[in-house]
Amino acid sequence: MSAPESPEPDRRFPRSVYGSGAEPDPRFSLANERTFLAWIRTTLALLAGAAAVDALDLPMSARAQHAIAIALAVAGLLSAVQSYRGWATTERAMRHNAPLPDNKGMLPLVILLAVIAAAFIVASATA
Repeated sequence: MSAPESPEPDRRFPRSVYGSGAEPDPRFSLANERTFLAWIRTTLALLAGAAAVDALDLPMSARAQHAIAIALAVAGLLSAVQSYRGWATTERAMRHNAPLPDNKGMLPLVILLAVIAAAFIVASATA
């Protein structure tokens, strides 16, 4: 059950999220925050993987290694953007008692990671 809308304006940032609607059940907001943090952990893992692929001398061509490192960094960037977008749109939906939004960032990220994995397999097998 949501708390009634506060008569005074909310001073929290970002206003685009907290500036409208009613305060949702704190358990749902905290669960949404945990999901955001899981996306952030994924971002950090992708960036660490990009750094490792770039720094190590792997049994593949330097060009393939560089391309894979860049693709992993791009995947990390997409994951970071999706973490905030997902948190904000979900929080807004909860505040307005609306259906939860779809996750448009997952499919492009999955496709990119599948391409990276295939490139890694091909580059390693042909070295």
